[in-house]
Amino acid sequence: MIVSLLYRAARTLLSIPGVLLRRDTAKDAELLVLRHENTVLRRQLKGPVRFETTDRFWLSALSSLIPRRRWAKNFPVTPGTLLAWHRRLLANQWNRSARRGRNGRPPTAAALKKLVLRLARENPQWGHRRIQGELARLGHPIAPSTVWQILTTAGIDPAPRRSGPSWREFLTAQAEGIIAADFFHVDTVLGTRLYAMVFLEHGTRRLHITGVTTHPTGQWATQQARNLAADLGTRMESLRFALRDRDAKYTESFDAVFTAEDMDVLLSAPRAPRMNAHCERVIGTIRREALDHVLVVNEAHARRVLAEYQDHYNRHRPHQARDQRPPNAPDQPAAVTDLDGRRLLRTRVLGGAINQYRYAS
Repeated sequence: MIVSLLYRAARTLLSIPGVLLRRDTAKDAELLVLRHENTVLRRQLKGPVRFETTDRFWLSALSSLIPRRRWAKNFPVTPGTLLAWHRRLLANQWNRSARRGRNGRPPTAAALKKLVLRLARENPQWGHRRIQGELARLGHPIAPSTVWQILTTAGIDPAPRRSGPSWREFLTAQAEGIIAADFFHVDTVLGTRLYAMVFLEHGTRRLHITGVTTHPTGQWATQQARNLAADLGTRMESLRFALRDRDAKYTESFDAVFTAEDMDVLLSAPRAPRMNAHCERVIGTIRREALDHVLVVNEAHARRVLAEYQDHYNRHRPHQARDQRPPNAPDQPAAVTDLDGRRLLRTRVLGGAINQYRYAS
């Protein structure tokens, strides 16, 4: 803006001698152009000729004093370049970009946009006006149209189209009340096959290995369910569903243990292990991390190995579904900043098959 005003003022001042002295003005202007060209050339003897903003300003202003037919002989650039400089200098007068940044509407803060998207994600039934009202209650003055624009730019549909939860949200909400049961086998050194019963709480990922036997029966399975109910105690009230397959060892007395606690028994489809995927996965974890590295001698040894692994699983092993927290850990430990001043201790589990680490207090 200032350069444009100076340019127009310079052209006006240079045009005054042209009105008073018509004959000598063009010659004097040509001399000024030549002198300035020499100045530019002396400044750039070691490189290609480059015209700075002041050079363009001065040559464009002098062009008003020299007839256009003589521009090609007197100016070091083509007439088209000279006219382009002139247009550019005049166009700066109408450039409002800098002024718009100072006096226009300020942009929405990135933190506020992030908060809008978070409220929309965590409350799929809220529309843009409901979100704007919540932000106003929190002390963030923002217009409903701005909230609508933020949601539209992020590709978030209006509330009625996104009111239904996703499958992940649905299963996560239902997981808090589900406990699953399944059998798995353990082969000893002498080839004897043992059977263990496992229960897994979906919400907390807490593992319960209730017993090991060589001959699982319906009565034995019912007793394991009773032992589980006694161990859980009042925590059984938070469970709503017991998930199992259609094995014949799950008798009516087995289901009665859970129905007595006002729980519904869910049956998976025949030959559909994915319907009990969490239990199948934890069984695979037990094999990969413990049983594949230990030679089980007998039934008592199997109980001891599985009990030790259960303690490790519930108290120390991190889980992705719980933000890398063990099932029995309520929250994450405090962040450690002084690594050099802390001593790391290692505890061997199952004879060194698994290592546990903690900092010395």
